[in-house]
Amino acid sequence: MKILVITDLYPVKEEEKYTPRTIEAFVKSWEKQGNEVKIIKPNFLLNSFLRKKPFYKTGCYGNIENINFLLPFLKVPTLSYKPDIILAHMPSGLIYADRLGQPFCAAIHNSDMEVLTNPIYSIYFKPALEKAYRNADKIFARSEVLKKNFLKLYPQYENKTFTAPSGIDKNIIIKREWKDKDRIKILTCGQFIKRKNIDKLIKACDTFENIDLTVIGSGRMEKELKNISSRVNFTGQIPHDKVLEIMRESDIFILPSVNETFGMVYLEAMASGCITVCTKDEGIDGIIKDGVNGFLTAPDTLNIRECLRRIINFTSKNKILENSYNTVWDYTSDRTAENYLKLACSSNP
Repeated sequence: MKILVITDLYPVKEEEKYTPRTIEAFVKSWEKQGNEVKIIKPNFLLNSFLRKKPFYKTGCYGNIENINFLLPFLKVPTLSYKPDIILAHMPSGLIYADRLGQPFCAAIHNSDMEVLTNPIYSIYFKPALEKAYRNADKIFARSEVLKKNFLKLYPQYENKTFTAPSGIDKNIIIKREWKDKDRIKILTCGQFIKRKNIDKLIKACDTFENIDLTVIGSGRMEKELKNISSRVNFTGQIPHDKVLEIMRESDIFILPSVNETFGMVYLEAMASGCITVCTKDEGIDGIIKDGVNGFLTAPDTLNIRECLRRIINFTSKNKILENSYNTVWDYTSDRTAENYLKLACSSNP
């Protein structure tokens, strides 16, 4: 099958640090399954500059065609080939795909919800994005939470809206059991930005004498975070394989962030045998079920503290870990990519 993916959320070079790899993971799985995949990366230059994205000249980089625009996609080039299916991600990808005048499937990320709800985008981008969703054959939310929030705004699209969550490499999945010990190892991982709420996690953990907190990442809030407590182990930015190694040595993973599209790091933590905590009504909520295969918390210090106390006193931790282990097998990259493509190609999903 010939698949065309249209999105600006795609790394051109391997060394890009902060470009999410979620869509790239889908592409790699589809290629492994024998499909031919091409990527169009449309960049509205002002938006790219404001978001501090890496700049590349217009041109082809392997199977990626990078196209820069001074004006936001008022006219797009005609396709020189005919794909079997077009999958569009992010606002620029959806608007570009809609301009092609061909059948396509549209995704919903947090960036799309921002455009649809923030008045600053109401003059051009919101109407253009609404038109793209109206014309799309199918709509794929990146999580159940995003699907629910989107359908609150546009209930008329319920019959063509589905979910397309990300998946993890099945080779990282391990099974572990909880072992009672004097000190509990807690891990968090993410950019040091406000919406990750790492500051609130540090304050919550600091009230427990038997907790050792490790924080992986970097960012503009680093100095502020390090000033909260002297008991935290900050590793800085480290390679992905090292992150997984530390996960396998940790007891609990918690990232109380908001405005997450999905959150691959939670699946990785579950696959690494951590009791995993995410924010209620965000990202991976729906996959993580409170008290069943993980825990949910509100993103404030008091609720995080109470959630940690609940986990520490929870008598069936091994049942949580067993359910978590069983859950992640439904979210391997090959399985989620296959399901996404199957739904996108099906006439009656």
